[in-house]
Amino acid sequence: MVRKISEVKRGDISYSNVEETFIERSGIKAITTQIPYIVVDNFPKLGLITSLRFLEWVSENPEGVISLPTGKTPEFFIKWTEYMLNNWENKKGAQIREQFGLDITKKPDLSQLQFVQIDEFYPISSKQHNSFYDYVLNFYLKGFGMSKSNALLINSDEIPLAGGKHFSEVFPEGKIDLSLRYRESRSPFEELQQKSIFMIDDWCSDYEQQIRNKGGIGFFLGGIGPDGHIAFNVRGSDEFSTSRLTATNFETQAVAASDLGGIEISANRLVITIGLETITYNPEAVAIIIAAGEAKAGIVKQSLENEISNLYPASVLSKLRNGRFYLTQGAASQLTDMVDRHFQSGEWTHEKSEKAVVDLCKKIEKFGHRLILDDLKNDRLCKLIPDLDESIVQKVSDSIESKIFRGLKEEKSQVFLHTGPHHDDIMLGILPFITKHISEPSNKFKFAVLTSGFTAVTNRFVIDLLSDTKKLIDKGLIQMINYPDFFDVGYKLKSDKDVYHYLNNVASGNEEEKRRGVCHRLIRALVQTYNIRNIEHLRDTLNEVIVILRNSYDGEKNPPRIQQLKGMIREFEEELVWAHFGIQVKNVEHLRLGFYKGDIFTEQPKLGRDVEPVLKLLKEVRPTVLSLTFDPEGSGPDTHYKVLQATAEALRLWKQEDDLSELRIWGYRNVWYRFNPAEANIIFPVSLNAMAEMNDSFTNCYVSQVDASFPSYELNGKFSSLAQKIWVEQLKDVQLLLGKNYFYLNEDPRIRGCHGLLYLKEMTVEEFLSHARELKESMEGMVIGS
Repeated sequence: MVRKISEVKRGDISYSNVEETFIERSGIKAITTQIPYIVVDNFPKLGLITSLRFLEWVSENPEGVISLPTGKTPEFFIKWTEYMLNNWENKKGAQIREQFGLDITKKPDLSQLQFVQIDEFYPISSKQHNSFYDYVLNFYLKGFGMSKSNALLINSDEIPLAGGKHFSEVFPEGKIDLSLRYRESRSPFEELQQKSIFMIDDWCSDYEQQIRNKGGIGFFLGGIGPDGHIAFNVRGSDEFSTSRLTATNFETQAVAASDLGGIEISANRLVITIGLETITYNPEAVAIIIAAGEAKAGIVKQSLENEISNLYPASVLSKLRNGRFYLTQGAASQLTDMVDRHFQSGEWTHEKSEKAVVDLCKKIEKFGHRLILDDLKNDRLCKLIPDLDESIVQKVSDSIESKIFRGLKEEKSQVFLHTGPHHDDIMLGILPFITKHISEPSNKFKFAVLTSGFTAVTNRFVIDLLSDTKKLIDKGLIQMINYPDFFDVGYKLKSDKDVYHYLNNVASGNEEEKRRGVCHRLIRALVQTYNIRNIEHLRDTLNEVIVILRNSYDGEKNPPRIQQLKGMIREFEEELVWAHFGIQVKNVEHLRLGFYKGDIFTEQPKLGRDVEPVLKLLKEVRPTVLSLTFDPEGSGPDTHYKVLQATAEALRLWKQEDDLSELRIWGYRNVWYRFNPAEANIIFPVSLNAMAEMNDSFTNCYVSQVDASFPSYELNGKFSSLAQKIWVEQLKDVQLLLGKNYFYLNEDPRIRGCHGLLYLKEMTVEEFLSHARELKESMEGMVIGS
């Protein structure tokens, strides 16, 4: 007989021992949302609570029905579960069980669990490593020691279609026209497709019935998409929906683009998903949604604070007494409970006053100078301001204005080291702020991109570029390969000439010559990467790489040399951007930190491999100002966090040798994260000219990104357009406080010409390391095996 896990009741909600332990640790004991939630410090600890709750449930239900997510979201859930199972009998495992309330002694046996696959792209070969079928097979069935014979899986290759045909014959380009469900077929081939669609529908109905025959799902774990989707139940899905073949929306397609090799693929791919009623069919189900990072805060708030609505698919979890959200602090940051807790606890600061007043202006859509005392007293946050009177609005306005003046301050005789995790991060974060200082001749500049960035380059782009290169060679238009020393040393020379040639043709509008300039740099990269010795070897290599890429499925991990080739294309793009402002190639560093390998779960940074190159750069440049992406929580993109930690560790080591008290750190965010104006201490006015400069240089330089194959879910377009949109929105927030006339009537032409604002946070090394140390203690301390 299985021992029943004890529960702890809080009001009408019963929590398990594990949940209660984490609630006690969080200090958040009173909640007002439609669905209970538990808040943890960070992404790895999110994996820990989820893993321990899962093992707690399995100990009660060794033959239970489970449904677990795919992708990057469950990384630490998987790692912690494996760690606990592997260390169950030793001191480490026992200590964690005792520390976090896993009150069971017998190691759970996962072999008899019944697995239900949540969803899958359709059509996609089950043999592809980016299929969810493959993920489930490797990370769950093999990784957790579960039996495939007990699993319900979505294998696209085995779903029967009309005439016994394979999906590659029925849907040759992977495109499915669902209008065939409702209209007459217009050809024999459409008739074949129509019959096949109905057969897929029958398969989905049978899949649903098999789940219900098992009593429904007993333990469901899922992430939440930017539109609120759980499984592939996108915004607008019926709360009574069941397993089905369906289309997705743009937000979901943008997130899936990295899995499938680009939005061009994901936009045309349908999905098979379990429905919202599939998840809630078993009234005793434990259903958990996990979310990390501030980017999820808005949809988390809407999902938790609204009654069941098709607009917020995850709201259906309120049907289940064991429905839960497990959240990081960033993901929970917009919940009314959490906002109230932040403002009502601890010492009152001017930053709290700033945030309260700025948010009030937005909330009631009223300019700061028109706020009256009653507005402040009637606001649940502003009324908390000590000694509240109307003067607080002017005090907040003055402090925001001082941040603008700080942004306009001239910088002279500085050594700037601007860093970014990926190519284009620096530009999208602070380009106008950089160009303000770059015209001062006493300043020196160095730029460094810390990872290779190859995952942002599609196979199609490289194939087209290689094909164009072959044509130019055949026409005799790549003369440099005929120089006698080119394949020995010549390929290493004249990198600045490549850049200058390209930008000259940007100026003249000569598209053919621009393309030839990119092909020149591609050949240099090929010679270096493949150790090419002569022209024939070059031709053979061009053909070889084209064949490899054409035979690769979209989203497949490339071989290391093709990864390097893609990364070198991105490096050339970065050099082009800064050459706009006279920066030579030698002053644009490409560190290619080794943790970045294109795996679904990337490695943690290592001292020798990842920290030492950053330390070496810092010592060589000896910057007086260091800029970096400032990730507030250590959630995705995980490259941001890992680069932050490598940089922080390098600074710690450098600090042991030198006095860094004068070094200033500029933390910036771009299209992935945003500062509240109260958090930032530098605000810089952005002119239309600066926006045009950014858009123009992005379009002309980041040639692999112009088609936006991996867009943000917020905008179906270039990242530069999204950055501009953010700057404009940030201006509107501050305009509400200061008034529009503050800008268009201002005595300073730089403020009069302002049509956007960007935010930064300046820190001392000690201040930065205190943030990074917190991240390190909370993240690295959770890493398996550390």
